[in-house]
Amino acid sequence: MSNENKTKINRLISQWIPGTPGAASYLQASGFGSNLLVRYKKSGWLEPFGRGAYVRAGDKVQWTGALYTLQEQIKLPVHAGGKTALEMKGYAHFLPAKQKKVFLYGPRGLSLPAWFREDRFDIKFIVTRTNLFPGESPSGFTDFQERYFSVRIAAPERAAMEMLHLVPNMVGFSEALLIMENLVGLRHDVVEEMLTLCRSVKVKRLFLYMAERHGHPWFSKLDLSKVNLGKGKRMIVPHGRYDAKYQITVPVEHEGLRS
Repeated sequence: MSNENKTKINRLISQWIPGTPGAASYLQASGFGSNLLVRYKKSGWLEPFGRGAYVRAGDKVQWTGALYTLQEQIKLPVHAGGKTALEMKGYAHFLPAKQKKVFLYGPRGLSLPAWFREDRFDIKFIVTRTNLFPGESPSGFTDFQERYFSVRIAAPERAAMEMLHLVPNMVGFSEALLIMENLVGLRHDVVEEMLTLCRSVKVKRLFLYMAERHGHPWFSKLDLSKVNLGKGKRMIVPHGRYDAKYQITVPVEHEGLRS
């Protein structure tokens, strides 16, 4: 190997973040052409990670490392949200420690690369492509720190609404209600912002219904004057009980105090 190639491979390996794959498109844009990458693979420096990505030889990659590459190298607008983001921040402590489902969110039309496959991580990805929120409000996101890198995930206020977006088809009503019980420390100003931005009448009504039911201290501080709660009834579950205040149909076993 020439001195130039030795210098390039040393630079590549030294700058490679452990626990993350390298997207081929990103590596090529950084000066490592496809022929050079193939040579590094044959030399045992790199290993293929599906079609279009590589990992350092012997490195172990978890789903968070793959998400980092999607966000930082390919610049895809995808993040961990909903139940997963709440669990990562400790709000869903009653759930199993080992994640079996990971909830990812992105805009409609989001396309993920072929190498980003759930069977590589022994989990199931639930990818929700939705325009639930317009654009990207900075206060709706936070970072989750791994050992060598961090990934962007939904802040608890946004994550709760993302979770409720999937009730009852992908997330059970009872499970969502139990998780909402843990959200005592939400920031009321961020809740207001997310409620104002949220495009789903169903989500906003269900969020307020559950928050009021649990009596969270931040609920009484909310200014809902700018929140559009729409008109007409919304059926959350069939054959349920109608809640007149929020005009939603909820399971009978969760009927609460209102009639």
